[in-house]
Amino acid sequence: MIRHVLRAAIVALIAAPALLFAQAPKQLRIAAASDLQAALPDIVSSFKRSTSADVTVSYGSSGNFFAQIQNGAPFDVFLSADMDYPKRLAAAGAADPDTLQHYASGHLALWARRDSKLDLSRGLTVLAEPRVRHIAMANPKFAPYGRAAEAALRAARLYDRLQPKLVMGDSLAQAAQLVESGNADVGLLSRSLVLGPALTAEGTYVEVSTTLYPPIDQAAIVVKTSRQPALARQFIAFLGRGESRQHLERFGFALPGR
Repeated sequence: MIRHVLRAAIVALIAAPALLFAQAPKQLRIAAASDLQAALPDIVSSFKRSTSADVTVSYGSSGNFFAQIQNGAPFDVFLSADMDYPKRLAAAGAADPDTLQHYASGHLALWARRDSKLDLSRGLTVLAEPRVRHIAMANPKFAPYGRAAEAALRAARLYDRLQPKLVMGDSLAQAAQLVESGNADVGLLSRSLVLGPALTAEGTYVEVSTTLYPPIDQAAIVVKTSRQPALARQFIAFLGRGESRQHLERFGFALPGR
């Protein structure tokens, strides 16, 4: 009898780690463009509830994530603020081309703190005022929204005149922080960020005419080295479903097919 009890205990001890491992939630690592910082958390929370997955999101500039993924950074999903970076990763064999999905299109917005008293209804021309000393934007070298901002200023024939005032953030979020902190007077940001609770509470915005810059079409893709490719595909599919699409739309994104 004692021998049977000991044998059962040994079997239980051997099986316990395997059981714990089997019950551990799958981990999904997402590299997301900064313009998603206000909109994505609720979508991720809904996905976690429906899958019991452990999801970690890192926010930053699409260009920096592009370089990191090329160098083997351990991400499963890349949510870029453009189509170009995911396509280049797919062409280089660093991402699965079959998973490329256009999930939204973004818009530029001009944002300033309320205490600045700037008349943003004047649009980009307000940036030429002498009291506007610093204009924050994302660095065009790394951020699609930075390239869109530069294109808009050039189209409005303001870029050369305003260039001495431009202050670059490595990402869109850093550009927003420059304006929030008072280190810049106004920022060329994304509509999705300025509709977030923090910037809505602190300032005002006006949209930049879409005729002044190329479309900001944004794409998702599964990274080739993903340890959870099935879960990564599941997340991208979830991003394209009704509830997620409606949430993106609430934060000012335009949706494919609309």
